Amino acid sequence: MPAIIMKYIRAFVIIYVCLYLGLFIASILPVAIPGSILGLIILFVLLSFQIIPERWVNPGCTLLVRYMALLFVPIGAGVIQYTGLLRAQFGLIFVSCLGSTIIVMVVVSYTSHLVHNKHHAKEKS
Repeated sequence: MPAIIMKYIRAFVIIYVCLYLGLFIASILPVAIPGSILGLIILFVLLSFQIIPERWVNPGCTLLVRYMALLFVPIGAGVIQYTGLLRAQFGLIFVSCLGSTIIVMVVVSYTSHLVHNKHHAKEKS
């Protein structure tokens, strides 16, 4: 097999191993965290601590990002299928989105102020 195909195979194997490891961990945990999110966290940790080199997963990730819009078409079709349910719950969805956005903005603002103040305190000393 050509070397380029092997690079793609290696990239997708690593991505899928992280995904299925995340799904396995999610099935054992008592809290409801999506396995795909845990898989992304596992992949992030592996890349951050340089346990696996970035060049190993780059070909697969580049390919997935290139065709990401195509991958979301089935999700959009599913949303259209449940428009009645979404319409019935619109108020609750809107309030939860608005509330979570405000919470994120407050937390990020507070955190950035703390970091900024600590940075300036170090510069003054």
